[in-house]
Amino acid sequence: QVQFVESGGGLVQPGGSLRLSCAASGFRFFATPMGWYRQSPGKQRDLVARIDFGGTPTYVDSVKGRFTISRDNAKNTLYLQMNSLRHEDTAVYYCNFDPSRTMYWGQGTQVIVSS
Repeated sequence: QVQFVESGGGLVQPGGSLRLSCAASGFRFFATPMGWYRQSPGKQRDLVARIDFGGTPTYVDSVKGRFTISRDNAKNTLYLQMNSLRHEDTAVYYCNFDPSRTMYWGQGTQVIVSS
């Protein structure tokens, strides 16, 4: 019954911003570390940011200072605020447990950064 539904992606110009949301269900969200992952065309899916159940975030160097991961445990929702977007941020973004569990990958939400 575990499910992740990502939303908020779209086409944005370089330097722009987007806020992604992940609606989670089927488990004790408040007690679970979560992560945002992304997969660029022709590349593997990689972790972008993680957040523990207490709200402590961790980021990969390429997004540090530009992205902010957060969670609203009352709403079972994970967020990713993305600012100063670059071409290389173009990818399908997914949420999942941290560490991820393969069987629960959702459809993701596509982010395209292009002028």
